[in-house]
Amino acid sequence: MSDRPFSSRKPRFQRRPDKKGNRDHGPRRTFGDPETVVLYGWHPVTEALRNGKRAIRRLLATENSARRLHEELGSLLPQEPDIVRPDEINRLVEADAVHQGLYMEASPLPSPNVDTLSGQKVVLALDQITDPHNVGAIVRTAAAFGVEAIITTARHSPAATGVLAKSASGGLEHVPFMIVRNLADTLIALGDRGFQRVGLDSSGENRLDETPLRLPVVLVLGSEGKGLRQRTRECCDVIGRLDMPGAIKSLNVSNAAAISLFAVTKAVMAAGSS
Repeated sequence: MSDRPFSSRKPRFQRRPDKKGNRDHGPRRTFGDPETVVLYGWHPVTEALRNGKRAIRRLLATENSARRLHEELGSLLPQEPDIVRPDEINRLVEADAVHQGLYMEASPLPSPNVDTLSGQKVVLALDQITDPHNVGAIVRTAAAFGVEAIITTARHSPAATGVLAKSASGGLEHVPFMIVRNLADTLIALGDRGFQRVGLDSSGENRLDETPLRLPVVLVLGSEGKGLRQRTRECCDVIGRLDMPGAIKSLNVSNAAAISLFAVTKAVMAAGSS
């Protein structure tokens, strides 16, 4: 997308001053603030703008991107963006980030807990998956399959902001994160509520597509290199595997998530209709 100014025949958006009267919104990063979610790029920002549960704190846009927002959202646009130059957004995001002329700071979305999960949809748990690109891709897939929530740990997991949000391509607005201190304790609590706990691991004793599954169910994915931790495995009712017929037997965790979510979703839907 081009960020050249509008034609002189069309009205230009005015860059509004900040609270101190300064029109340069300046380099200020907020990625380390757990109470602030940073979103940039067309899909993450527009999905957040459509989400009535997002409390928007700051919205910046280049002139062309602001015009596109008005064209696509119209009266649904909850607030006017502050108009800035592309380089002002460059200073707020990671190096080489593709922001497409849109930047937002917002409050985190409400988080579910063990007691508020309905159990009517698949729940996903991530066991120390640390790469934000992988987690973002998983979030996007989870949104496509209607996952109810994604469980991650407070430590050894990327925050739902920045690179992760961009990789999720708007998926953060549809799948809430449930941040827990201890994944094993959470799996035990879910088991007490009747959840079937299914771990995914290449060494699993059962093929995932041949494993009897039913709701409520939580699918547990291990980290990119080590897979499921021993304590996590012990808290699962079954460990399933994906059998690959080709020469390459291992998959990136985000690809494995897509295949396993398809298998689990298909199995629980079939179980529910029988």
